[in-house]
Amino acid sequence: MKKSIIITVALLGLIFASCEKELDLNSPNDITVDQYWKTESDAQAGVNSIYAMFYKDGLWARWIYFRLDLTSDEGYSVSPWTELADWTRFNYINYNFWEGNAVTWRDTYKAIFRCNQVLANVPNITFQNEDTKKRIIAQAKFLRALHYYYAAVIWEDIPLVLEPSTPADLPKQVKVTEVWAQVEKDLNEAFADLPRDWSGADIGRPDKGAAKAFLAKVYMQQHKWAEAKTSLDYLISGAGAKYSLQANYRDNFTDLHENNSESVFEIQFGDQRKGGTGEDQNAAVSSNRCQFFAPRGIGWSDGQARFWLVNAFKEEKNKDGNLDIRLRWTLYYPQLLADFGDKTYNRNWEWNNNEAWFRKGSRDYYRDNEDYYSQVNYRLVRYGDILLRYAEVLNELGNTAQAYQYVDMVRARANMNTLAVAHPEIGNNHDLFLERLKMERVLELAGESVRWEDLKRWGDLNTQASVDKIALRDSDFKNFKVGKNHRMPIPQTDVDNNPNLDQNSGY
Repeated sequence: MKKSIIITVALLGLIFASCEKELDLNSPNDITVDQYWKTESDAQAGVNSIYAMFYKDGLWARWIYFRLDLTSDEGYSVSPWTELADWTRFNYINYNFWEGNAVTWRDTYKAIFRCNQVLANVPNITFQNEDTKKRIIAQAKFLRALHYYYAAVIWEDIPLVLEPSTPADLPKQVKVTEVWAQVEKDLNEAFADLPRDWSGADIGRPDKGAAKAFLAKVYMQQHKWAEAKTSLDYLISGAGAKYSLQANYRDNFTDLHENNSESVFEIQFGDQRKGGTGEDQNAAVSSNRCQFFAPRGIGWSDGQARFWLVNAFKEEKNKDGNLDIRLRWTLYYPQLLADFGDKTYNRNWEWNNNEAWFRKGSRDYYRDNEDYYSQVNYRLVRYGDILLRYAEVLNELGNTAQAYQYVDMVRARANMNTLAVAHPEIGNNHDLFLERLKMERVLELAGESVRWEDLKRWGDLNTQASVDKIALRDSDFKNFKVGKNHRMPIPQTDVDNNPNLDQNSGY
């Protein structure tokens, strides 16, 4: 059901009303912790407040895409706002720069705080149905794991906060391995109590398949290939094997076919509330991604795609001798009209040489401009990604021959020849298969916020030689410092104010 998770959020973060001094007075309109967390509706509103964090500037409403898409070799920025563009090309000067770093850090920990509220208080509430209680707690564990997952991908060594925090807290920093361990724990516990399926107004909440998908992601980032395979087995051949590829590739990127058979977990966006991103009842529940990534005159144009992606799609024709149809729905580029008959946002266009823009998630099918209120859901994990991950895991476990079929399933939807026919030189060679799989993931998933974690998982950011190869297709990587820029700096104000927090090495 469309927009099922977009709900009226009654609780957007409780007020901590502890009086350390006699003169500390609380507003009579504030709800204190002692007054709250009494009923089932309190618990439901509490978990719903976690979902509301998806709609904040620092996270999936806006700025996190700059970290995951534009910092990778798929995208870049030529924004006239120089400091903003610098944060996509490894020129980090002010570590407290709000749009580039600090707001994402803040909103990540606000989301984690809301998860911790639920996990600390809901167990003490009496429910008529114990399964309802378990599902609320499981959702909070899944969402805490999700936010820690992306925090670990972006910053790595961070504070691991597992209880509701107070302003006086000075949380200790832990190594990324400890963060991964907590993500694993939360996801495994969430899996036990999440349903296999949601129905009605609850469609879009995380289910068992979503938990297993994120478990696979965290295992793969640590090269725990056997554990990753077990998680992926659940989605592909186990009790959770309910997924299938959509016949039409584009159906994954508009608001017309959301929460479909290919969706494993997606963020539910809507345009019915056109407020800001604050905490009031009119706060927007929309995506700003295309407002910032759309071409000139349509959006702000602060982020765009690297042109090497266009060339990558054109390296291989489909079975009929035509272009890979995924190119049509992935990018805007100068030859789009000639190649597929599509105008960019239905306009006649004057292109600069070798420029490209991300098309996925745009509203060009019925609009000629973008704004801050896109209702298109963002698919964090879909089955096409799962199949390619399974192929990668099988290859790493020495089962290269078995891995082909899962790549072929993805290629078949685009009417591409089987991998063995198109690239017979690969054979059962692990390294050649992995190199081709890197390209298969680009062709299927470009612009879907997975490339940065992919580059890290493959070790492509670990040596100067591998970074130099990336720099051939993305000149921003000429600024990349090995051993430093694989993670972002922690906001300096947090480092200065917390003696238990060290700045990431190299910064």
